[in-house]
Amino acid sequence: MQAIVYDDGRGRLSPLTDLRPSFAVRTGARTTLSRLEQLLPDSVEITGLVVPEYLADIVADSYELPINGPITGSDPVLLINGRCPLLPEQALSLSPGSVQVERLGPDDSEAAVVAACVAPKDADAILSGDIPEMNITEISTPVMLRRPWDFRRFRDAAIAHDLEVLTEIAGVALPDGVIHRGRFPIVVREGADIWPGVVLDSSDGPIVIATGTTIRPGSIIVGPAFIGEDSTVLDRAHIKGHTAIGARCKVGGEVGGTIFQGLANKAHEGHLGDSWIGEWVNIGAGTSNSNLLNTYGEVISKATVEGSHERTGQTFLGAVIGDHAKFAIGTRIMTGAVIHTGAMIASTKPVVGCVGPFTWATDRGETAFRLPRFMDTARTVMARRGIEPGEAYLQRLHTLHREASGTNSK
Repeated sequence: MQAIVYDDGRGRLSPLTDLRPSFAVRTGARTTLSRLEQLLPDSVEITGLVVPEYLADIVADSYELPINGPITGSDPVLLINGRCPLLPEQALSLSPGSVQVERLGPDDSEAAVVAACVAPKDADAILSGDIPEMNITEISTPVMLRRPWDFRRFRDAAIAHDLEVLTEIAGVALPDGVIHRGRFPIVVREGADIWPGVVLDSSDGPIVIATGTTIRPGSIIVGPAFIGEDSTVLDRAHIKGHTAIGARCKVGGEVGGTIFQGLANKAHEGHLGDSWIGEWVNIGAGTSNSNLLNTYGEVISKATVEGSHERTGQTFLGAVIGDHAKFAIGTRIMTGAVIHTGAMIASTKPVVGCVGPFTWATDRGETAFRLPRFMDTARTVMARRGIEPGEAYLQRLHTLHREASGTNSK
């Protein structure tokens, strides 16, 4: 059976999805799409991806699968919503003509397809936003991302699932001088460089260290945790449980319960907890965030600057930080902050609430980050990793900036 993974563009997921579709968001040790590729049985093959048009060119540069192409053939197709980090088990056994829907309220507009096994014409209808009349199963508990902070809702289960799979692949022996304590497995891939004096604590969950990764002396890593390809955990870092670090990051200080999409720097001392960090983020020395209110109450947050405050359902929630955001030394980030793509924070005041995209914040106030200056910075930062942004990526940044700040400039 062919499967189509799609981003329906629903929910307010910015900044997670400003520069990638929902299924490309790292929601655990893996992205949702990577997890799906492992989860689907051999009889099901992902044959295409469907994304909003504004992301089509970026996705085409990143994947070899057809993007937004026609669904061919007459056999049933399995549609999978990319906003679902962990596909419900029932979705893999749907009979033809069946649709699984998440409904979180009485209004039909709140219903969204999680998965469907349908004929191609019905698949086209679903991709257009309709739900055909057929065998519909409703799910009344959240299984999909609806707001940027929902990463926290699915983080622990997604990391646990990913590590269970990744630890089935044998690694190499731990180097001499590395201290290991705990009952859960530790898997180190060939090519990882772990220095003497590193402590690996798998008492509460497994640890997977990918190829090309460097773990510097004095570091402590507590499972469950994943350290991605070619990343560096710096000297005396404390990486606490439920952390997943994507590829090519530099991470130091105290980090817990945080997902790094990849290609980000938090190289210095400072606390970062229960957060999601986009690509090309740089967190200055001494920057720390709060992930718990003094009242120990539910965190209230805003997905957009213009939006309303919402209950997150979380007691522990740090920050959601979009791609290309930068933070000066000693920045304080308050509980539940959402910092959008391209924000530049150089203020001694705490970062509170929602910071709009391409905001340049200093003690003199907030203005728009001038596009030429932002683009020069982005190119410089990406070149340091040997990456030249493609035309589609650059165009998307231009579009995001135009939508965010119009003709404002700094």
